[in-house]
Amino acid sequence: MLATLGLDATAEAVYRTMLARPRDGVRALAEQLGVTENEVRASLDLLSELALIRPSYEREGELRAVSPEVGMEILMARQQADLAAQQLRIEASRAAAAQLIAEFADLTPAASSPGVEQLVGLDEIRTRITSLAHGARTDLMAFAPGGGHRPETLEASKAGDLALLGRGVRMRSLFQDSVRNSQSTVAYAAWLGELGGEVRTAPDLPTRLMIFDRTTAVIPVSSEDSAAGAVVLTGQGTLTALCALFENVWSNARPLGGAPEERDDGGLSPQETTVIRLLAQGLTDEAIAKRLAVSPRTARRLATGLMERLDAASRFEFGVRAVQRGWLPGTE
Repeated sequence: MLATLGLDATAEAVYRTMLARPRDGVRALAEQLGVTENEVRASLDLLSELALIRPSYEREGELRAVSPEVGMEILMARQQADLAAQQLRIEASRAAAAQLIAEFADLTPAASSPGVEQLVGLDEIRTRITSLAHGARTDLMAFAPGGGHRPETLEASKAGDLALLGRGVRMRSLFQDSVRNSQSTVAYAAWLGELGGEVRTAPDLPTRLMIFDRTTAVIPVSSEDSAAGAVVLTGQGTLTALCALFENVWSNARPLGGAPEERDDGGLSPQETTVIRLLAQGLTDEAIAKRLAVSPRTARRLATGLMERLDAASRFEFGVRAVQRGWLPGTE
């Protein structure tokens, strides 16, 4: 029952028995539970590591179980620390994938490499995307960063969307949270959802990206000007990393037009959590606005509001207090 908190079945049984029979030693515990003394000792080592047992205050050399109230609090605090560390690993994986994207995006049009096709100019890019969409049979996954999309652009995409969905292609599109203020984009998401498409939003997205059937990806050379050029990637290792990146962002995104925005245990929205992370990285209000596809004024309002919640007079002080509050994982 406590496996999710780090205890195996034998260690949990030893802990429960020690609570009920505090004077039992290793031999008595082994007889009571029907296990070997070595198994009991291994469980005691684990319980000691998790701080669920302590030396007796009355009898030297004996051990006592920590009360369940204190013990469960210790286990949950440990699990929260593990989750924070896992989040750091996810961010590191995302950064590595983004670096991989950047390395391919830096290729010049004259470069040639296995699994890499260069596209120059908007006409060539759109022609290639149309061809890939026509041949798609199973999946289309897309990052669409930026603010609300123009109504004419969304309207023009509907014919291709209908063709893909009609062939049974699973369409998943990720926009940024800022598009929730765009009536045309929300209406398009509702239309797509009625036909079986899926649309979610995340606070920020690493780049513009389209992945067809998990075998071919299209990425712009420049995030500043997606019409200037693009690369088509087909290498298996590259596609594995890009698909993992998409799935990671998708799993933490929320449906557009779905339930109200959820807040974490600290009362933070996903957008606020992203702003905290970007502030910790030293980004300016203007850079944060660009990442979130919002106005500099909105980014400034978000940053100021978070600083006021912690009563921080500077961004350095905000970083310290954010760690203390648990908004940022602490570091050595």
